[in-house]
Amino acid sequence: MEVTLFPNSLRPGVGLRPKKEAQRPSLPQHARLCPVLEAGSSLGALVYPALAENEQFHIGYEGEGLYQFGYSVNTTGKQWDQVFFVNYQLSVGTIGMRKEEVQLMVPETPGFKDSARAIARMFVSVDDLGTPEGAITLRGAYNFQTAPGWDTVYSGVINNPARPVAPVLVTRVETDWYVHDSEFRYILTPGEIITVSHNLPVGQVFFVPREEITYRDGSEQEITERQKTSKLFFNEKAAKKKKTPYGMEYSPLYQQKSREHLKKETKK
Repeated sequence: MEVTLFPNSLRPGVGLRPKKEAQRPSLPQHARLCPVLEAGSSLGALVYPALAENEQFHIGYEGEGLYQFGYSVNTTGKQWDQVFFVNYQLSVGTIGMRKEEVQLMVPETPGFKDSARAIARMFVSVDDLGTPEGAITLRGAYNFQTAPGWDTVYSGVINNPARPVAPVLVTRVETDWYVHDSEFRYILTPGEIITVSHNLPVGQVFFVPREEITYRDGSEQEITERQKTSKLFFNEKAAKKKKTPYGMEYSPLYQQKSREHLKKETKK
């Protein structure tokens, strides 16, 4: 299936392209020996922010409807310099923004406060703050249009167990007809901050068909055949075990079989 990419409309051409990635730096090295885990990690594509290499931002929740966005740059390659903060105060108990205040960390120039507000909206969906309480929405550098009958699921980065991990709301959008910006919705607790850099993904997308799934019970013959196949596979798996330099045992059988099936499908 072909998926069409569209850049972030507020900042086109900036940020890494979406990509498949099987590795997770926060997982132990022996996870490399688990092909089903790597296959899970590489589902769909990782989505990155619309940031240049020398840019960084953070978004935090202070509680009581108060959020803070901070933008910094590294122009020398030696240190990060804070440029500005935008503080958002939501109306407690009602819907809407009460205050949107800019705090500059550099000499003020005409119109720069308005520019700071616009920059924040390139990376964060400000209108979605606080829905629900503590929620923030991060924007991706690229958006997607799927083939007819296919949807896009937006999630946090899966198989990424490094703590703390903010809860994420998973959404599914009919991107074959609906023009949807890539947005990833996290929920922060008071005092929690998410820092976002050029090479750190803000989320992960999966492309799924809308075709309804039906279920049927396997026949007695199919159950017997499955049990037989399962036994043969695990016997062969046990016979083909290897050891890593550190003494850990593993079997490459699943990976070998997967490659064999892929070659057969490619030839069709």
